[in-house]
Amino acid sequence: MGTVEGAERTPAGAGGCRKIIHIDMDAFYASVEQRDDPELRGKPVAVGGSRERGVVAAASYEARAFGVHSAMPSITAKRKCPDLIFVKPRFDAYKAISLQIRDIFAEYTPIIEPLSLDEAYLDITENLKGINSATQIAEEIRARIRAETELTASAGVPYNKFLAKLASDHRKPDGLFVITPKMGPEFVEALPVRKFHGVGPATAKKMERLGIKTGLDLRAQTQIFLQRHFGKAGSYYYWVARGVDERPVRADRIRKSVGAENTFPTDLFTYEAARDALQEIVDKVWRYCEGSGIRGRTVTLKVKFANFQQITRSRTGQMHITTRSELEQLSNALLEPLFPVARGVRLLGVSLSSLAEESEGQPEFSLPV
Repeated sequence: MGTVEGAERTPAGAGGCRKIIHIDMDAFYASVEQRDDPELRGKPVAVGGSRERGVVAAASYEARAFGVHSAMPSITAKRKCPDLIFVKPRFDAYKAISLQIRDIFAEYTPIIEPLSLDEAYLDITENLKGINSATQIAEEIRARIRAETELTASAGVPYNKFLAKLASDHRKPDGLFVITPKMGPEFVEALPVRKFHGVGPATAKKMERLGIKTGLDLRAQTQIFLQRHFGKAGSYYYWVARGVDERPVRADRIRKSVGAENTFPTDLFTYEAARDALQEIVDKVWRYCEGSGIRGRTVTLKVKFANFQQITRSRTGQMHITTRSELEQLSNALLEPLFPVARGVRLLGVSLSSLAEESEGQPEFSLPV
């Protein structure tokens, strides 16, 4: 198919004006556990879950060799890798190391956009060290991380955010890959669309039904065609298929939600048992809120039953929640109407959204009577 008028323009950043680095720690949670426990080194490790229940939060590369990956049910992971070692997550430890790594980033640029504890975008176009080479900065950062944390990181060094994430994945683990403006379009055209950041499994299947399997196939579509089938995202797909992404690295990026969940060793059948089990989950969410200074207005309760049916219930207040007690009361208020249950509860989760910094000074939220 042809292209629409103006398709060959070169937006700011596509011609090499910006220098972006994406740093992604290698199997972060599992690597921390292997670093801190020599008995785990060289062995297949899964963080989270257990032998029978729950899901894998992270897997070591030794475990990945057997097909084990994050979000996989523990029972499936154990079947794929009978020698898999399950380790309870230590999020306080992971956060402390993440902040240590963030301090290294801050020596090079103030423009840091964290995506999670283990990855971030950096705009080093005008960096604090006055180094012209983005590749040199990426190598220095990786070397500093290794020296100060005994962990490895992979880096992507392109000219925009879309290619940055693809590039850091390209030479994992412990790798670095550079994509120049000349390389960008050619690199994208050979990729399966399922590897595009922003294309989930459902979208990838829809694209394949439309005959779009690679970046080259995607580039062959008009912008109008992609918008008709994918809405607003159609324009994004149109441009990234050409190696173009104008999104800036946002140093002020605030997460949309914060949450925690737990899969239980045995199913819960009473409100009292579920309420008690919810305490630890509320604790985890509030610990993050206290440590980050973030507060939220919307509480969402997630419930998964023994037959894997999943439901959510939410409540939004006019003011931000300012105490753990308020978060607990709201969570319990969402939980209680679900009982009695026909099937046992195997998982509970609580998340907080509509977030803002505590310094914004929101008044206290009160539960309606």
